[in-house]
Amino acid sequence: MQSQAKRKYVLVGTGGRAEFFYGAIATHYRDTSDLLAFCDINQTRMDYANKRLVEAYDYKAVATYPSDRFDRMIEEQRPDAVIVTSVDRTHHTYIIRALELGCDVITEKPMTVDEKKCQGILDAVERTGRSVRVTFNYRYAPHHTKARELIASGAIGKVTSVHFEWLLNTQHGADYFRRWHRDKRNSGGLLVHKSTHHFDLVNFWIASQPESVFAFGDLLFYGRENAEQRGVTKFYERATGNPLAKDDPFALHLDSNEHLKAMYLDAEHEDGYRRDQSVFGDGINIEDTMGVIVRYKNQAILTYSLTAYAPWEGYRIAFNGTKGRIEMQVVEQSYVNSGGDKADEGAILGAQIKVLPMFGAPYIANVEEGVGGHGGGDPVLLNDLFGTPVPDPFHRAANHVDGARSILTGIAANRSIRTGQAVQIDDLVRFYR
Repeated sequence: MQSQAKRKYVLVGTGGRAEFFYGAIATHYRDTSDLLAFCDINQTRMDYANKRLVEAYDYKAVATYPSDRFDRMIEEQRPDAVIVTSVDRTHHTYIIRALELGCDVITEKPMTVDEKKCQGILDAVERTGRSVRVTFNYRYAPHHTKARELIASGAIGKVTSVHFEWLLNTQHGADYFRRWHRDKRNSGGLLVHKSTHHFDLVNFWIASQPESVFAFGDLLFYGRENAEQRGVTKFYERATGNPLAKDDPFALHLDSNEHLKAMYLDAEHEDGYRRDQSVFGDGINIEDTMGVIVRYKNQAILTYSLTAYAPWEGYRIAFNGTKGRIEMQVVEQSYVNSGGDKADEGAILGAQIKVLPMFGAPYIANVEEGVGGHGGGDPVLLNDLFGTPVPDPFHRAANHVDGARSILTGIAANRSIRTGQAVQIDDLVRFYR
């Protein structure tokens, strides 16, 4: 029997998230997948990615293309799919063009950052007939899958409300305020960049779609003005090499981490990007404190909170239903993006799901412990993308529609924060199916 041809990939955006994908192809999925090229605005960063491929993974160096030669890369390499891990605001550019050039797409979340870019992607999928996969690894974590299983089984009847509190601590949460994410133009703010995971999980858990959104949000901890109000008098622009940052627990010193130095500090001369900006500097225009209320098409109500400066990392969720309640608490290991082992990203330190039937004794649900990043979801997702997918009764693979519905909650919340009004999801984009 003839073996199946390898599926060919190119990758756009060789920053912190890229190695999650190219490292998987270069190790566990060599037999099914072939990486052909990198594309980025920064040649130094692409060269470092190639160095990682050769030295860390014993893989071949791949071709490199500057971002303005994306079309040439597709023409010369003829990939089956493009992996998009660039800055969020550029996702739509590469997704749409890849589809138009006959490729499928695997994109890092969020799929994009606003409703116009989202509509452009939906239109392109309809126009080309190609596919877009959004890499929602949290869907694959065993405890998240168990929550879906319990709800689908009717353990608490029809879900009527969800209370969801997510806490980012002063290591992981602060990291968004050092990087390009601090500019909402780049990331859509945390309600899009980070909360896309959380809103997707709610859609996934209760098998419904957001209908109406109202939100409040503000910058109440990070940023220079907040620090001044707390009595801070010494400020700096960036941490690396600055004596004012020496004892700052919020500082990131790029020269003390070989990986971050090679990926960012050594690449600054090409694009001017500084990975180690002060979280108490000027120019931050995203929120760090957010509250959102969502009505779903099945009439369920979500109350959601995100705090980016908490003393611990994790989340609490409660589902109320017509036959009882499910309570879930998860404590995650904190991390700095690309600052250590990929398996540490979102690794679970403790997780518990308690089911409280309306007229029965409460019990703890049995959850198989996952291995790997994001609660054990990462390895399962990667096999789904690059390996041999197994039948999945929970339908965890996310397409462009799932990607759109997750970001539209955050996009609507951003509009609500600006206007003080509730926002109807159907007013933002038009779905084809």
